[in-house]
Amino acid sequence: MNLRNATRRHAACLLSMVLTGCLASQVSVGQTPYPMVMSLEPVAAQQGQSSEHTVRSRYNMFGAYRVLVSGTGVTGEVVPPEPPPEKKEEAKKEEKPAEKEAEKKEEKPPNIERLKVRFTVTADALPGVRDFRIATPQGVSTVGQLVIAPDTVVRESGNNDKLEDANEVPVPATICGAFEKGEDIDYYKFKAEAGMAISFHVRCMRLQDRIHDLQNHADPMITLRNTSGTTLAAVDNYFAADPWLTYQFKEAGEYYLEIRDVRFNGNEYWQYSLEISNRPFISNVYPLGVKRGEEIDFRLVGFGIEEQQQAKMAIAAEGPLGLQWVQLMLGETLSNPAPVVVSDLPLLAETNDPNNETATAQPISIPIGVNGRIERETDIDCYRFDAKKGERYTIEVVARRHQSMLDSHIRIMNAEGKEQTLNDDMKIGKHTFADSQVENWTVPADGQYVIEVRDLHLRGGPEHVYLLKVSPSKEDFRIFADTDKTQLTPGTGGVVFVRIERRNGFEGEVQLHVEGLPKGVQAHCGKILAGKGVDGSIIFQAAADAPMDISNLTIRGTSEIKEGEQVRQLDRRAVVYQETYQPGGGRGHWTVDEHALSVGTVNDIRSLKVSTQEITAKPGESVKIDVEIERVEGFDKNVSLDVLFKHLSSTYGNSLPEGVTLDDKNSKILLTGKESKGHITLKVADTAPPAQQQLFPVMAHVSINFVMKATYAVPLKITVLSKEKEEETKTEEKK
Repeated sequence: MNLRNATRRHAACLLSMVLTGCLASQVSVGQTPYPMVMSLEPVAAQQGQSSEHTVRSRYNMFGAYRVLVSGTGVTGEVVPPEPPPEKKEEAKKEEKPAEKEAEKKEEKPPNIERLKVRFTVTADALPGVRDFRIATPQGVSTVGQLVIAPDTVVRESGNNDKLEDANEVPVPATICGAFEKGEDIDYYKFKAEAGMAISFHVRCMRLQDRIHDLQNHADPMITLRNTSGTTLAAVDNYFAADPWLTYQFKEAGEYYLEIRDVRFNGNEYWQYSLEISNRPFISNVYPLGVKRGEEIDFRLVGFGIEEQQQAKMAIAAEGPLGLQWVQLMLGETLSNPAPVVVSDLPLLAETNDPNNETATAQPISIPIGVNGRIERETDIDCYRFDAKKGERYTIEVVARRHQSMLDSHIRIMNAEGKEQTLNDDMKIGKHTFADSQVENWTVPADGQYVIEVRDLHLRGGPEHVYLLKVSPSKEDFRIFADTDKTQLTPGTGGVVFVRIERRNGFEGEVQLHVEGLPKGVQAHCGKILAGKGVDGSIIFQAAADAPMDISNLTIRGTSEIKEGEQVRQLDRRAVVYQETYQPGGGRGHWTVDEHALSVGTVNDIRSLKVSTQEITAKPGESVKIDVEIERVEGFDKNVSLDVLFKHLSSTYGNSLPEGVTLDDKNSKILLTGKESKGHITLKVADTAPPAQQQLFPVMAHVSINFVMKATYAVPLKITVLSKEKEEETKTEEKK
């Protein structure tokens, strides 16, 4: 979202607060949570249009003043509520002086769990799914989902649970509805001409992964029927659990589309978009892998696509690497977004010659990216390369992660066909993918080796495209930010933990950085220590006069690797995780587009103070940190103190140096009732290695629900002396 319009929208928001009789600066007492978005109704907005939608949430959206939307071409704004007639009259009267207004008895703000927002979509905005958030005085919301669609949005209306009560819809259109109750079945009626081909694309289950508190997900299916109710076609899963159906109508007439949950379950938050279109729909392109700055001839796969149909496109020379979506010109119109992988590797196409066996494997040189396709059932692709003993390689398939139907399986074999290693599913961070990867494989002996690529279930077809990436293994890392939002109030702090995934033997230190801070906020950027270091932290502090604001942040990690006489610089952007409430009370994670930092109004805790901000400790020593919180008047709920970010028995953030632990028995970490003082004791193991100025937080947690916490944090640094330094200190003390 363009933040330059913030002033106007903020003013509109303040007016609505005055009209409802409560200023945003007032404090509401007792565990005040930020809103958790549950649904958007309708869930889709049309290109080139402005439209109003209803956001539904758990917890209060009162005072909402801004809407953030990921990507470009889409902006959002809060639609101020219409005040009651008596409030309109009050608003016309001259306001009381500020000092008299402050003397008014504080009023509890209304609980707003339904909020009108307006999305404005440019005509060239990329279709697909966007993240959005609502900024409120209570903090920034969890992520919601918005579908950008090219066609008219039609909302489900009335009782359409029976064929005879079907909603009539045009073709093309984007239908928005919900499985709002158990055994809900929605029917839609449309007209088709003889010979007309139509595609039906559902987004439902895929819209729910990022919804924090939606513990059970829909599993939609669609059925196409004629006027007598006879089934013409039905689809359950295609894009994950969402169906995609294509059908050519032999006869002109009226037809019915039925959509329901496959188990006949329902939930008022299970929203769906159903795109009905008679235009071509591209599901995949070949080649999947492309290079920046090159013009590519794509062979198209999908609905309404002629055999061997192609389309040209020039890939931007300065565009981003990785998984991307592009629109291709099909005659006079742009296609739906198609998946491509932008790579900086040299690229090669799979040969047309047989390469199904070790003996006929296609030769490749490394590094390389091979564009291939498992073209038919039982197809196997083999690639041969020369390698020397001790060399290390990483082999990775990109396919299912980016809408290919291939569930890849790879093996590495020697020239005689003896298996060296294999992989089915790969893991990145906390998520497992159906793509395959062999990472940091060490060549056992000089010779030729073969990479075998196939579908796990020996399926195949035009949509089974892949990019095979083969490169020498180099030390590297990935980082992951937990969580996706930092909630601040004036004069308080917050923390985000960053976890490292070390690759190919990387053992170095990583310095953390952050960009995009709002006014009045400073960041203390820590580091992930070398060797066994897993977590680092970034601790934010808002000034006492920091204005209410919100900003998307970029979190990065940098390091250096010496390679002979050269130094290789590593700069990696953090993947952002939103925590999700799992059935049974577990804490799950799902990737989202941005980390948002919000400065709200005073909440349950006014301040968090510690007795020291720098600690120097010796191996075998314990250190006590006194902690004091200032509660808002009337807030008497439990507050827990910690230096680790935990849930149940799992630790999700620990930026203490190796060998430094929290001594629970000698700490007072639970502040009950009106208690405001506690202490934390850190214990340094006898074997703790030295560490210099390692940043870590002291946190005060206020529970929102079983999983979520409101977290306040202050920065501390700890230095652990080496054994040698400890001996020097003892000698100096004796002198």
